[in-house]
Amino acid sequence: MNSNVTYEKSEETKNGVARLVVTIIAILLEVLLIVGLFLWLSQYAEWIAIGSRILAAILVLSIYSQEKTSSMKTPWIILIMIVPVVGTVLYIMIGINYFTRTMKKRYEEVDRILFSLLPDDRGTIDELEKRDKGAANIAKYIHNYGFYPTYHDSDIEYYSEAADGLEAQKAELRKAKKFIFMEYHAIENAESWHGIQEILEEKVKEGVEVRVFYDDMGSIGFINTDFVKRMTARGIRCRVFNPFIPGLNLFLNNRDHRKITVVDGLVGFTGGYNLANEYFGLTEPYGKWKDTGVKITGQAVKSLTVAFLENWNAIRGDDDNDTDFLQYLPDTGHQQEEDSFIIPYADIPMDKEQMGENVYMSVAEYARDYVWFITPYLILTDEMTHVLGLAAKRGVDVRVITPGIPDKKLVYSITRSYYHSLVKNGVRVYEYTPGFCHCKMCVADDKVATCGTINLDYRSLYHHFENGCLYYGCKAVSDTRKDFEDIMAVSEEVTEKYLDYKMWIKSKHVILRLIAPLM
Repeated sequence: MNSNVTYEKSEETKNGVARLVVTIIAILLEVLLIVGLFLWLSQYAEWIAIGSRILAAILVLSIYSQEKTSSMKTPWIILIMIVPVVGTVLYIMIGINYFTRTMKKRYEEVDRILFSLLPDDRGTIDELEKRDKGAANIAKYIHNYGFYPTYHDSDIEYYSEAADGLEAQKAELRKAKKFIFMEYHAIENAESWHGIQEILEEKVKEGVEVRVFYDDMGSIGFINTDFVKRMTARGIRCRVFNPFIPGLNLFLNNRDHRKITVVDGLVGFTGGYNLANEYFGLTEPYGKWKDTGVKITGQAVKSLTVAFLENWNAIRGDDDNDTDFLQYLPDTGHQQEEDSFIIPYADIPMDKEQMGENVYMSVAEYARDYVWFITPYLILTDEMTHVLGLAAKRGVDVRVITPGIPDKKLVYSITRSYYHSLVKNGVRVYEYTPGFCHCKMCVADDKVATCGTINLDYRSLYHHFENGCLYYGCKAVSDTRKDFEDIMAVSEEVTEKYLDYKMWIKSKHVILRLIAPLM
């Protein structure tokens, strides 16, 4: 290891945990203060009590009229009707994807420029349509509503283990000549990051532009607020997404859950893993950690680059942002597999288009023989539950894999509360017994697969900035299926256990499902 590379001390890293605890306590105190103030005032001013009830009623009607799935609206409506003041305050703080007009404008301006620089894919989609009308329809959806093109001039390689993906990533980082972009939900000040940091510092000395972007909430238990200063001092441009601070920050609920690395615009990586030790088996807090990723080579890397540049340039209005995007979007010649089509895409919570969920549902509707999913968290909308159940009723082999050892016990209980609604319609459910499966993937009919950051839960599908990659007709699809088979070979099928639904279990699951949108 380079002796000139230095890292944060473990004592300093603990400051991140302390900041998290202090912030959570501050937010809870703010909620209690607001609720207490309303309740106290309502005792002395009847019009305040009446006004709070009227506000709650208006809010209930507003929620009911929203174009959202009923499984997200109903719990909030019930909570507000039972405890109007508490429900109203909680909904305003964590139930709304709140974006200021200024922030929306920044994203719109950046997106208008960036998406205009991506290739015209009409000819590529026409070519895909000749091979597979169903797959082409999914590509059209992603293009029309997410603005991400389909590529027929790129390669994709699948990694069944996060550690293999990391080593491939480091190998490409060492080859960098012009720039390196890295965007991750979580970065831990530990061995997995230290190996990357050493390479980044060497690249900076060679004149390579290096940028690192991380989510504050995702990393708060791993690094402290000095991380940006430390990276900047080493020539690495570093930004933090949506700092987690006390106060009624209504944007607090929306996190950057993306995982992206781009090297020179030629090679890109994405998948389920963050840059922390547990993702690579260096620590095992929840048994064996299962995670996956992909490497993309060729023109399709442009879409990963655009996804990175979107958040980097739009998240703050007072940063020194890019003025020339084209320098990061080089045209690359590449020999791809003959029939392969690759579609990297991203999702943002600002629009009303649930790109991540809709792609998953489209793949399930596309399937004729089988469709398999794996997710660390299973908190489904009614629409997703219906699509999976209907596919099973059509005779499609529908399977869902979840962890055998949870990282969050309450969320795990909620995950299991969704099993019965799936298995009663023919969906088969497995639990990964060796430990915690953190990968987020699906595969269907040996033709199409996805790999990325998008969990099958409300937060990923409705609140977070996410990204994924859909690939068709390439070796990576068969590699993905093979990995699913290997995972299921060491998993326990729990389908039969959840066919019977005793009344007390049903009552427990109803309560868990009601609080699911809060998770």
